[in-house]
Amino acid sequence: MSHAITPIEHIPRTPHAADAPGARPAIEVDALTRAFGRRVAIRRLTFAVNDGECLALFGPNGAGKTTLLRILAGLLRPTSGTAHIAGVKLPGGAEARAVVGLISHQSMLYSALTAKENVEFTARLYGLESPRQAAMRALQRMRLEERAESPVRSLSRGMQQRVSIARAIVHEPRVVLLDEPYTGLDETGAAALSAALESLKRSGAALVLVTHHLGEGLALATHTAIMREGQFIKHEPRGTVELDAYRDVYREAIG
Repeated sequence: MSHAITPIEHIPRTPHAADAPGARPAIEVDALTRAFGRRVAIRRLTFAVNDGECLALFGPNGAGKTTLLRILAGLLRPTSGTAHIAGVKLPGGAEARAVVGLISHQSMLYSALTAKENVEFTARLYGLESPRQAAMRALQRMRLEERAESPVRSLSRGMQQRVSIARAIVHEPRVVLLDEPYTGLDETGAAALSAALESLKRSGAALVLVTHHLGEGLALATHTAIMREGQFIKHEPRGTVELDAYRDVYREAIG
């Protein structure tokens, strides 16, 4: 790891609370509203996601999905209403960030560093006891151990996305937020991501997955929601609905 890299902020490691007696839901949203001037992106949204659940969130462009994820990640303040992550009121600060992993289609990696250095840097920020080993475990989950020493700028777009995903899950977050995470991934990368998310879910992590691909979302989901104009117009347990049937439901819901 390069000694030229100095963490700006140390994020304290927080124990996983999934098995704590009487623990609150991992994600709690109550009457959440976010407006940008006169445009209302989210309208009085209320829902919860428990440990070990995955909410697959579908909807057309402009429905408010990414805005919702940015609020849950502590990057945007609500205009009104509340959102809590692991009992911490958002935007929260370091305590909330310590239990969240955010995965998007924008890698935001340090291109001059190797894949391992990028992930290890984040592991150090989270105060992990063995950041190098944690980085390698995360890269192995994404099937990138053979490229661990490669500079990120030399990797393909899909491999860079896999490094970004490894970085987001290196600290075994209690909450994982995903904004079109399969974008740019090849078959190997997509399979590695799905396996990693299933593993996180089994270990008790709560997931919110935003995707335009119904099949990917349904495969991971315990619950589904269809969002339009800042509201959930359909929100229910995954159940046994098949892809073709849900596709019809989705088309009818978004008009």
